[in-house]
Amino acid sequence: MRLPFPEHIPLRYAGYFAILLWAAQYLQGTSPAFSLCCFFFILVATLAFNLAGGLSRCSGVYIFFYSVNAIILGLFWKAVLGEPADSNLTNPLLTIEAELGGIVAMWGAVFISRRFTREPAFLDNMIPERKMLHASIGCAITGTVLTAMLWFIPYKGGSILSSLAQLNHFFEISILLGVIYQIRKSGGTSSVNLTVLIVGCISFAAGVVGFSKQGMFTPPACWLIAAASQRYKVSFAQIVSFILAATFTIYYLVPYSQHGRNYMTESRLENIGISISMLSDLGYVRQQYLLETQFSVENRVQGYFDTGQGLVDRLVMLSLDDAIIDVTEDKGPLGLAPIVIQFENLVPHFLWPDKPTVNFGNLYAHEVGMVGSDDFSTGVSFSPIGEAFRVGRWMGIFLVAPVIWIMLFTLYDSLCGDIRRNVWGLLGGLLLAHMAPNGLLGGIIYMLGYGTAAIVFMALTASYLMPVLGGFFVGRESIDLRRVGRVRSIPRRLPSISPIRASQSSTGNPPAV
Repeated sequence: MRLPFPEHIPLRYAGYFAILLWAAQYLQGTSPAFSLCCFFFILVATLAFNLAGGLSRCSGVYIFFYSVNAIILGLFWKAVLGEPADSNLTNPLLTIEAELGGIVAMWGAVFISRRFTREPAFLDNMIPERKMLHASIGCAITGTVLTAMLWFIPYKGGSILSSLAQLNHFFEISILLGVIYQIRKSGGTSSVNLTVLIVGCISFAAGVVGFSKQGMFTPPACWLIAAASQRYKVSFAQIVSFILAATFTIYYLVPYSQHGRNYMTESRLENIGISISMLSDLGYVRQQYLLETQFSVENRVQGYFDTGQGLVDRLVMLSLDDAIIDVTEDKGPLGLAPIVIQFENLVPHFLWPDKPTVNFGNLYAHEVGMVGSDDFSTGVSFSPIGEAFRVGRWMGIFLVAPVIWIMLFTLYDSLCGDIRRNVWGLLGGLLLAHMAPNGLLGGIIYMLGYGTAAIVFMALTASYLMPVLGGFFVGRESIDLRRVGRVRSIPRRLPSISPIRASQSSTGNPPAV
């Protein structure tokens, strides 16, 4: 089976799914108005995804992961559990109307952004295939050294290390380049080489020790999107192995990372000891996590389902958006201040040393009662639709959010183009896939600034500097030479002499040679 990388989802298939979901919701007692909004949300999301170009464009990646992870996954899982889709929500109809309005606005943003998107993209064809292996090795070496520095050397905001920490995606680029190179070199018979294996293990281990779900999921995600972009053909054994590894990670390591964050300290060495202790008894750690999850559900923190559902609870945004939408109905909108402040936050620290930093995820969490009154560090994820409604209700949904989406889609589609043709597009898609469901509007603004800088930085360094570094450690990079046909020998003969024109001889000028 070849890994899919869809550019288009037939509307009739989306319609079949929406009808089946509507029927299940009807049987489970969901209100007709709520079900109708869910039906149209799925159809409009499909239209927006197709218009954007599917997963071949960064805008399509954003739409897919927002609509599926934030909304559709939760609706589907509710139907599987047999629970009404509008249960456990304070203001269900207004919430689903806001989500539907948001996806319609997103569809309109794609339509407008396509008028301004540049073709060809700025970062197309920056690195030739013959340099990919050495660039992958160079990125692996740089990423390892830089990660060690960031782990063990203290740094503050505005420092050089702080800037490198925000630009550091060397491990991701190393895996993406290595997988694409290996697939092309082997003719599709293999997808992993030694560099990919080593970098994947180091990155995964760093995620485990740092109790980071993103760190653990990033290496397999990089392999998956790189292989899918090349339509890599996977065997049955590979499919089974991937499913088993994903099941183990979700069943044991996701609870481990979530529970382990309660015991993290500022000392990296202490965290390693805590990590080893917890890894020795993952069954107990999972039990503790389930108890915490059940307590959270009882207190209406990510409680869309009647019982805790593990990773699904972390992905679905309906309950969180419902909470912030209900607060907006009670207190009124905040206005544009959060948007202005988050754009101001793009100014680097070295230009604005005393720049104030506002954690809006924490601010909104205080408003809905999800964190303690003395907790000013914990950030809680909300969807961009939730923040758009908090900023300006329907004005935020249909005016503020679309303007920001148009900026994001235009910039990233113009920068990366068809992401199957360049690694930087795959990196942009990876970053947007992680941020789209729960990054607020502030996450989009961050991607407009620092996210763009990171992609351009990685494209330039991986194209021009990393191949040199990789070649220094493993030898000179190979050079593709075009074979030239053998030249047959020709018997020696006298050169032909052109006749001299009368005009030339009369003037004494030499003949043209």
